Amino acid sequence: MPIQPTEKIWRNGQLIPWEQANIHVMSHVIHYGSSVFEGIRCYGQPSGAAVFRLPEHMQRLLDSGKIYRMALPYTLDELCAAVVDVIEANGVAPCYIRPIALRGYGEIGVSPVGSPIDVYIANFPWGKYVGGGSHGADVCISSWNRLAPNTMPALAKAGANYMNSQLIRMEADINGYAEGIALDVNGLVSEGSGENVFVVRNGVLYTPPLANSALSGITRDSVLTIARHLGLAVIEQSMPREMLYIADEVFFSGTAAEVSPIRSIDRIVIGDGTPGPITKQIADEFFGIANGLKPDRFGWLTPVKVDVAVPVTA
Repeated sequence: MPIQPTEKIWRNGQLIPWEQANIHVMSHVIHYGSSVFEGIRCYGQPSGAAVFRLPEHMQRLLDSGKIYRMALPYTLDELCAAVVDVIEANGVAPCYIRPIALRGYGEIGVSPVGSPIDVYIANFPWGKYVGGGSHGADVCISSWNRLAPNTMPALAKAGANYMNSQLIRMEADINGYAEGIALDVNGLVSEGSGENVFVVRNGVLYTPPLANSALSGITRDSVLTIARHLGLAVIEQSMPREMLYIADEVFFSGTAAEVSPIRSIDRIVIGDGTPGPITKQIADEFFGIANGLKPDRFGWLTPVKVDVAVPVTA
């Protein structure tokens, strides 16, 4: 989806013009993929706009940096305030927010020592990510596996990890699918190229544990929290791929994907081919909270002041 430029980007504590947010071609990140990032959504609400689970996202950015020995020069509160500042400066909401910390221009070579750490935060309009609309997406099992846990850390949301995601998504696109689901090195269900996976069977909600090389998704945690609040049975357990085929319902979760139903996997129709009741129940609660149509019962929303925000329906 093409990026729609906004007016300002936050860079190392300052708001700068969008077109000036540049890095040198010899920056470490370009040659070695040395970046960590986040994806966050700001939703329109009847009273204005609010960022969804902002502290949790920025804490994960800090955690990702720590895993890669990349100490960000900002506190959690400073990063959260920066997100609010850039949204309010641009006056764009609803929107998608992209914070990224990267190793910049300084030295060449695999070792990042000597390269500065730069932090940028941008926001811009962005709609639905996973195709298929309200009927659900047609996806496939990818021939590409997720990374083994002792090769690259799956808990870090690092730019380099997404080279693997690109292979998964491009393969799916070429073969006419909306998305791909990757297995881990043991052949167990892991996640999509940029989404966590949930399965419903006999009224029970299942999702792979983080040990199956899955990202610790903020939306994943939101779905688990909502499901437990609704009194649903929830199990985190490893799953063989065939469990996807015999599921009653399957859906993706993620900041970009939100809660996106899956209609078929490898051309095998899931259930009756329409979003199931549990998927709908969770999606209704998720979007109701995000859009301000239901109480923020879990304290997930950070208000921002913009004049152009409008509610977004699921």
